[in-house]
Amino acid sequence: MQGTEEKGTGRTLAVIGGGVIGLTCALAAADAGWHVRVLDAGRQWRAAWVAGGMLGSLGEGHPGEDALLTISEQSVRGWPALVERLGDPQIMTATDSLFVATGAADMAYLTQLADYVWSARPYAADRLSRVDAAGIRAREHAVGARVRGGYLATGEGAVDNRRLLAALAAALTAAGGQIVPRRVEDLAELDDADQILIAAGAGVGQLWPSAPIHLAKGEVLRLRADRWTVPPPRHVIRARVDGRMVYVVPRHDGIVVGATQYEGDAEQWRQGDAAPQAGGVADLLADAIEVFPGARDYTLVEAGAGFRPCSPDGLPIIKRLDDRVSVAAGHGRNGIVLAPYTSDVVTRILGAEMPLGAGAERSAI
Repeated sequence: MQGTEEKGTGRTLAVIGGGVIGLTCALAAADAGWHVRVLDAGRQWRAAWVAGGMLGSLGEGHPGEDALLTISEQSVRGWPALVERLGDPQIMTATDSLFVATGAADMAYLTQLADYVWSARPYAADRLSRVDAAGIRAREHAVGARVRGGYLATGEGAVDNRRLLAALAAALTAAGGQIVPRRVEDLAELDDADQILIAAGAGVGQLWPSAPIHLAKGEVLRLRADRWTVPPPRHVIRARVDGRMVYVVPRHDGIVVGATQYEGDAEQWRQGDAAPQAGGVADLLADAIEVFPGARDYTLVEAGAGFRPCSPDGLPIIKRLDDRVSVAAGHGRNGIVLAPYTSDVVTRILGAEMPLGAGAERSAI
């Protein structure tokens, strides 16, 4: 992100979308001198409102996703500067992750990822180490008895997603930007803006009808600790339990548990119906308690669901649509981790460093 003291353009930018992508791009543009207005449809439309907030790149590394890993690594390196820019270190809730397995097949799966995917990354040797069950319990005393081993990934932390959204909004306002509660139905409504950025998440298709986006729905649970329960873990715990993935992400007052993922119903999204399914909630609770038994005594304060906008190849779509309109969409499950990368690319697009129609999302690959 550029500093506010740098000379700016003085031009106006309308950002459609008040989620983490829209706000991070808006802040970067304001810091670069743009007069920014964010049109925010409300928190119920934001994927980032229902999220774990994990910043790991290895955690999102699966076979065939090398390109996504590359930009994730690049974006993770931008997170310390973004947290510093926001001025709230409490946004960070963990700095490291534990990848753990509860059975032989689960351990074999993690080992395969480590040997054939993670180990190929240039920085993995310094940040990834195998840990046995005793080593895991030395770091997290409250893990379950079935946890048999795994890997420690240093530098793969997490943020409080809702605190992050609030800090981004506050920083943008302090930088002279505006946040307007408004749902935009047609780009023609914004004829007073020099430039428009569509960062509407799952709603991008309403403003860009040919957008190659499909929706994925997933449940996330929020559990609160109290003085009588075991404390939240210090690490992000990403576990494989009998073939299912579950993550337990610390918050200052408890944990976030996620996440299921299945095909989303676009009509449900349009109707604002993000109710969680009973089976998804039951599986998440059972697996979280298997990995972190103390969660049984926590208070379940929220069971939510959100819709993630996904591209066909898993890479975000960040590019110009025409001389006035740009888009940042299709981040899927990786919107928060990819926010610094996306804001950097959007800032370059606005500065005319990207040609019309360029696939900017692949420029760093």
